[in-house]
Amino acid sequence: MRTGTVLDNPAQRRVETILTELTGSGEETGVQVAAWLDGELVVDAWAGTADLAEGRPMGPDTLVPAWSTGKGVAAALVAVLVDQGVLAYEAPVARYWPRFAAAGKERVTLGHVVGHAAGLPQLPSDVTPERLLDLPAMADWLAGQRPRWEPGSALGYHAWTYGVLLAEILRRATGRTCDQLLSEELAGPLGIGDELLFHVPGHLLPRVATCYDGGWAARLERMPPESPFFVCVPRGVLPVAGLANRADFRRTALPANGIMTARGVARLYAALACGGELEGVRLLSAATLKEATTGWTSGVDRMLGAPWTMGRGFVVGDGAPTPLRPAGGFGTSGSGGSTACADPANRFSFALVKNRMTVPGLDVRLIGEVRKALGIAGG
Repeated sequence: MRTGTVLDNPAQRRVETILTELTGSGEETGVQVAAWLDGELVVDAWAGTADLAEGRPMGPDTLVPAWSTGKGVAAALVAVLVDQGVLAYEAPVARYWPRFAAAGKERVTLGHVVGHAAGLPQLPSDVTPERLLDLPAMADWLAGQRPRWEPGSALGYHAWTYGVLLAEILRRATGRTCDQLLSEELAGPLGIGDELLFHVPGHLLPRVATCYDGGWAARLERMPPESPFFVCVPRGVLPVAGLANRADFRRTALPANGIMTARGVARLYAALACGGELEGVRLLSAATLKEATTGWTSGVDRMLGAPWTMGRGFVVGDGAPTPLRPAGGFGTSGSGGSTACADPANRFSFALVKNRMTVPGLDVRLIGEVRKALGIAGG
């Protein structure tokens, strides 16, 4: 293993040791970890294999499908546009998309959409990947749907519809696609335009890791058939390795997902952890950042059945005995174990991306090890 910035500190060494052990044993295939503290990169480590058939190693620039870790990237992009005055959290979605007001949705706001509170988590029960990835048609279908609950009154994970709705809102409000906006307003200014993506342009395809299943698919299949989870994620579009490896999935800019490096997404969260600015680049004001990352809705999620608190697109805090995000921390995680988050109290950010989809657990272990090595309380 090597690091492009030649880091040598207790946190870096500890992460390198763990990643070498995990990939060497076959428990993981390829992994990247990055962390920033007070505006400085303190961990930048990777190990393992990006593609087993090719024997291609995981590198620092390997792009890894990180699923809903990309929702936090989309939330940050929306916050930047709110800060610019292009969007407003309190604005009805119908301001940007008039047809959306149909079927009782005239009171649904942008804040409801990014906060998983719009009441529109559902997809057609027989949806296929091809139908999901036809974003204009899928958006038109959603525009005709009635909310499943009063918008703003409850949480319900908008697993796929988060991306479908945001892609359409952003296009209508700005005249630009979500991937153009990501490049021009967020990733480009931070110098990570080829490390933080909603889809993979053709010239970057050789850098993308192949995904492998490590028990994640079986976990989903064991869920009861009547679970509300299958309302927002029908069985035809489960977030499993086979879907991530499809060419049409990779080339569709769907901001419910992200393809990224750990280094790139940790850099984004470092800016957010430091008040919206990093290395002289200000993404957004402290006031808008606070609005985006304050808990607005709390409760038991109607799709997932678990309690959580949502800001404007970020999960805020963590009620687990060993928290991934301490009080005041925020971020999002993705299917199969990827995650990214910020801890503004300590000006700390952390990211883990990996291409073997497993039951989560490595994220909490690694962030705990990094915090311990850096002398940061875990919350």
